[in-house]
Amino acid sequence: MFTARRNGRCMMIAAAGLAGALLLTSCGGSESGSSDGKTFRLWHYEGPDSAMAVAWNAAIEEFEATHPGVTVKFEEKGFEQIQKTAPMVLNSSDAPDLMEYNKGNATAGLLSTQGLLTDLTAEVTKRGWDKKIGAGVRTTSQYDANGVMGTGSWYGVPNYAEYTMVFYNKDLFKQHGIAEPTSFDELTAAMDKFVAEGVTPLASAGAEYPAQQYLYQLALSKADRAWVDKYELYKGRTDFHDAAWTYGAETFADWVKKGYISEKSSSLKAEDAGVSFIQGKSPILFSGSWWYGRFKSEATFDWGTFLWPDTGLTLGSGGNLWVVPKGAKNKELAYDFIDITMSEKIQNLLGNKGGVPVAADPAAITDPQAKSLIADFNTLADRDGLAFYPDWPVPGFYDVLVSEVQKLITGSAKPDAVLDSLQEAYDKGVPKT
Repeated sequence: MFTARRNGRCMMIAAAGLAGALLLTSCGGSESGSSDGKTFRLWHYEGPDSAMAVAWNAAIEEFEATHPGVTVKFEEKGFEQIQKTAPMVLNSSDAPDLMEYNKGNATAGLLSTQGLLTDLTAEVTKRGWDKKIGAGVRTTSQYDANGVMGTGSWYGVPNYAEYTMVFYNKDLFKQHGIAEPTSFDELTAAMDKFVAEGVTPLASAGAEYPAQQYLYQLALSKADRAWVDKYELYKGRTDFHDAAWTYGAETFADWVKKGYISEKSSSLKAEDAGVSFIQGKSPILFSGSWWYGRFKSEATFDWGTFLWPDTGLTLGSGGNLWVVPKGAKNKELAYDFIDITMSEKIQNLLGNKGGVPVAADPAAITDPQAKSLIADFNTLADRDGLAFYPDWPVPGFYDVLVSEVQKLITGSAKPDAVLDSLQEAYDKGVPKT
């Protein structure tokens, strides 16, 4: 995600981009930390209309049907709430039995080094989850002793994947006589025409994501896999003043000046960007597949998607992780629930509701839009095009990205100064080996 969402994806905000609107329930009382085997406590932050939430609600029904006498106590959280409080909560008696958590070095990787997550390696092998999760998706499930993703023990299990794409309002494009872009030059030409007609083309938000995702995607358009591995996996030194990062920052700032991105978006959150697209105010939103189900449910106009043109890389990865807190009181129940979400029945449902399943039967996905969504993901996966999220590499980098990209939006700092700040924060956070 953002961390986006997350960060991905998120980061990144909630995978469904609803952190600002979700009910932020608090746990407590006599049920906290219950180990009687009759109450299974589950936390996740997906919006109710998202494909993941629909599939997991079905999984809850399946779980209760196959576990007589056990009640699922689901607590809906906000992404930011879990992001900021997870270390404290997981180090207390209030930890749930199972929770959704953001993937990457700065999040799941960090918690794994702090001893707050259960090593799932034996369970993954025993239940065959490793056979269902492809290499590109499992990268964010495994972490080494330094909390670096890609190798080591399994500390999380994703039952879906995610990636970013260009969502566009077909009706607005037709209204303004603009054809669907098939190249980067056509995309910028389309945005120029919208601006000329008084329309700000890009839905964005600087206080969370997707502003930083625009920046990262622009950089990725000038990068390759080795560049991504340096940045995300520390396979070499990352230079924020190289050609890719410089292009990303300078182009982003230029887009603000050209009116592609509103200067007022610096204080907006991801929910604002999504609603702007849903309400037909913004013709384009570049963000993640986690929005797919909501747009399908709420948008009243004809819309479509396409991959960012003229580049082989885009933001994406395995989805957020099911993690089992080290202090969870009902770990076997947690493993059983994960197993249900990995079943073909739930995977097929997730796919038909607009998610990107990791173990579905392709023939069972019948919805045309869902087929297109999954086909584009397969295109990315086949060409090794998933480049993770910009906030993942080091702890606290999400907040740094938010702050620095806001400066590009408001014009309070030049691209060179922003890149200096990103370099300083990144270098401080890279593990010393």
